[in-house]
Amino acid sequence: MKGSPKFFGKALVGTKGQIVIPAEARKALNIKPGDNVMIVSSPLHHEKVISLIPENEFNKFLQLLEGHLTKIKKEISTKTKG
Repeated sequence: MKGSPKFFGKALVGTKGQIVIPAEARKALNIKPGDNVMIVSSPLHHEKVISLIPENEFNKFLQLLEGHLTKIKKEISTKTKG
């Protein structure tokens, strides 16, 4: 089912705080050695949930968000002037 969460297994946190991302997750998310991933917590879950997002996908999300914010600001500006 598209859009459903996918469980990729678990990872042990080592003594230096390192984790190994399971191979199935790396393949599904196209994460390769040397890639950066963004680590984001969710305030909706009392910061007990984190997401690993490939940096390029996170940047796409930020660009989309910036576009929406620009559009919203423009609409607000137009409505307050009219």
